[in-house]
Amino acid sequence: MLEKRTTYPIEIGGVKRNLRLFEVKTGVRIAIINILGDTELVQAAAQELAKKMDNKAYDVIVTAESKSIPLAHALSVNTGKPYVILRKDYKIYMGDALKAETRSITTGKQQTLILDEKDRELVKGKRIAIVDDVISTGSTLKGMRTIIKKAGGEITLEAAIFTEGDQSQWANIIALGHLPVFTD
Repeated sequence: MLEKRTTYPIEIGGVKRNLRLFEVKTGVRIAIINILGDTELVQAAAQELAKKMDNKAYDVIVTAESKSIPLAHALSVNTGKPYVILRKDYKIYMGDALKAETRSITTGKQQTLILDEKDRELVKGKRIAIVDDVISTGSTLKGMRTIIKKAGGEITLEAAIFTEGDQSQWANIIALGHLPVFTD
């Protein structure tokens, strides 16, 4: 039998979900949003973010693998802008890829973000919108910024479905809401 977990309610564009809380370190729990496979929530989030990003100048959407991939795709469909995925594992076909290190709050481990050689031209000299599902510690965001800079792109906006943690730290992020951090 599955353990009953405490949840945190959210609503995006009329779509409601109860996010389960998970302990990320002793006495600290966060609400986990997993948009993979949740087409209804992804579509609602992409539509709402696209509205908030509408008056901003950008040419390409960039996100990190993997939970934000459907969001980037749906935003691309909504805005007509291409998107690029920063991968976590290098494959031989990626050629002369750019790399940056990051640490995930959900895994607690170092991760590498990789910009495929074929996508470097999509970023070079372009205005970039960095998009993520949740911006919490900023580690992934920092890794994405590093790669965009190395590739010669200009970040003109940063957006997420939610921010989390110290809300004042994310004042410049376009977000649909803010998730609290729960402490015992």
